[in-house]
Amino acid sequence: MIMEKTEFNDFIATVPAENQDFVKELHDRLMEHGCKIEIKTAKSGYMVSYIYNKKTVANYVFRKKGMLVRIYGVHVNEYEEVLETLPDEMARSIQKAPICKRMADPNACNPRCSMGYDFWMKGEHYQKCRSSAFMFLACPENNPFIRTLLLNEVKAWEKSNYE
Repeated sequence: MIMEKTEFNDFIATVPAENQDFVKELHDRLMEHGCKIEIKTAKSGYMVSYIYNKKTVANYVFRKKGMLVRIYGVHVNEYEEVLETLPDEMARSIQKAPICKRMADPNACNPRCSMGYDFWMKGEHYQKCRSSAFMFLACPENNPFIRTLLLNEVKAWEKSNYE
């Protein structure tokens, strides 16, 4: 646990100042829900994953435009109403994400690739790739929506364990 705390503090030191409180608060909430954290170093910075019941629910990745949060929305159909509340910029990033090739043609993608997500948002039907469907820039404007999406996903995982 000591090493994990040190690694987390090293990661936080690389997070833009305006996102540090958000990342710490979200970390605490995810840990309260039983998530585990995995921290690795990558070429572009840290790769931090949150894992619930051996499944990655989200990760932070660093790109040229900043720190991004990738949410693996396996249960998105259980909280589609949250998608309706997203600001235009976040909705556009979902709309621009590539389609899930595997849904369109099972032979068009790597057979080991997990299927993407099939959902509705703002009256439109989408079938998006799981790697980029819910990938958002962490910034003060997006952070409350990222928190809501991610906590809904974790709660859906918790619920699925009891059914």
